[in-house]
Amino acid sequence: MNLQELQSTAKALVAPGKGILAADESTSTIKRRFDTIKLESTEENRRAYRELLFTTIGIQDYISGVILYDETLRQSAKDGTPFPTLLARQGVISGIKVDKGTIDMPGFPGEKITEGLDGLRGRLVEYRNLGTRFAKWRAVITIGNGIPTSTCLEANAEALARYAVLCQELDIVPIVEPEVLMDGNHTLERCAAVTEDTLHIVFSYLKKHKVILEGMLLKPNMVVSGKDCLQQASVAEVAAATVRTLRRVVPAAVPGIVFLSGGQGPEEATEHLNAMNALGYHPWELSFSYGRALQEPVLEAWRGQADKVQAAQQSFFHRAKLNGAARDGNYSTQMEKKPV
Repeated sequence: MNLQELQSTAKALVAPGKGILAADESTSTIKRRFDTIKLESTEENRRAYRELLFTTIGIQDYISGVILYDETLRQSAKDGTPFPTLLARQGVISGIKVDKGTIDMPGFPGEKITEGLDGLRGRLVEYRNLGTRFAKWRAVITIGNGIPTSTCLEANAEALARYAVLCQELDIVPIVEPEVLMDGNHTLERCAAVTEDTLHIVFSYLKKHKVILEGMLLKPNMVVSGKDCLQQASVAEVAAATVRTLRRVVPAAVPGIVFLSGGQGPEEATEHLNAMNALGYHPWELSFSYGRALQEPVLEAWRGQADKVQAAQQSFFHRAKLNGAARDGNYSTQMEKKPV
């Protein structure tokens, strides 16, 4: 284990003004995204779309890393350049989603457990050889009547910790993603309480498994009202509740927190990130690791048409630039209307 390399990579991923593009959608998820623009999800269409994103000029100014899916990691640009090589030439670090998705947790209705630990060490060796320097594992926590249970939280925390230490063994920075879903009618306060409990247990298991905090990143949900809650929290309330919760449980040794957008719209996710950074100094970098919140406008602009690639890339650059501004608390909604 090379502690210096782990720390260097972790810090580079949360460099000032930059964040991570989550382009690790599974085949089924990208199909749903393509369905919204009435585009068939073929391997070539998926490859062409990822190339559109990765070849956007100047994107390295705002994107530090890209989380890839297994298929995407093995694909190449039209000129034959493997995607990890293409990204590295721009100073963008390649990462990889390594979990195998969630299944129903036996004996605990409504709760999920993430699979993928079997054979993970071998897969990580291969991914490292293919050019990845960081990885991601997602756990899913649902808020509902009587859930989450402590059993669910502990089982997912154990898996996250085992994944993280396997990554660090091979000098791969683990992104630890315990996502408290926004599905439901719960209040902001309920989300805050569950998020705090979740992160408290996750960090206790990371400690048990001797995960080096300085060589990892946390990818949590923001503290928001459930999407079916009648009283939706304001941007300021979300920012305050999220920062307060994180300060209670996330050690200062962690270099950065890269939020997931979790179903938020592009502008909403940017506003929330901006409001948190505008609050002042934090012991960790507050950054982003957005999927849909970065890509939704891009897909709409592209729609699978070759003559729309430039417009789609401009949309991606603009969205990334706005989130880069939010990293410093310098974003404003007026920037949404300004041309790139």
